[in-house]
Amino acid sequence: MSHAISRLLVPAYFHPDVEPASWDALLDAAPALAAVVINPDSGVGPTPDAAYAAVAARLQAAGARVLGYVDTDYARRPHHEVVAELETYRAWYGVDGVFFDQTPASSDALPHYCRLVVAARSLDACWVVLNPGCRPHPAYLDLADLVVTFEGDWSTYQGQGHSPDAGCHLVYSAPPGATAHGYATPGELPNPWAVLGTLTAPRREERRGAVKS
Repeated sequence: MSHAISRLLVPAYFHPDVEPASWDALLDAAPALAAVVINPDSGVGPTPDAAYAAVAARLQAAGARVLGYVDTDYARRPHHEVVAELETYRAWYGVDGVFFDQTPASSDALPHYCRLVVAARSLDACWVVLNPGCRPHPAYLDLADLVVTFEGDWSTYQGQGHSPDAGCHLVYSAPPGATAHGYATPGELPNPWAVLGTLTAPRREERRGAVKS
């Protein structure tokens, strides 16, 4: 798998019944995506959603990994709650792995996340993503399959002059067609990931850095 392809992580926080065309676009691009993150209700939600189960199965059949969104609240959420939510994702949607959101960047919480990753692997998670949204302690890069090392708006992203590194970048408020070393969307706060963004990898000359596949 190429470095550029392995960076195309899509937080697809829009309902399949509301944005069917966006899900069709994801299905068309499935072989070129690292993974698609589903987020039924700021997490797995109280009851199964048949529409998400259907698109998850279709994405997997098309060659994409499907990850469940789980908020870890910067290590404040108890271990058992996080693991229970992942178990529910597995039972309801057959996800391939997990997107652990709101991960700390400092080394203080490393033992907590080591336990979470071990638990996820024991539940057959073939892919684990951590999202501190900035460059974290290097140990996090070795802990997960992919780490989000930037999450923010396009102007900040451009102003900081981000270059490819060992992580993935999630960028919002981006102009149409803009590419990042990860994923860029024109969506705006408070929920920029409710708008499907660019599904094109960066140019070949930008493809540097090692990413696990």
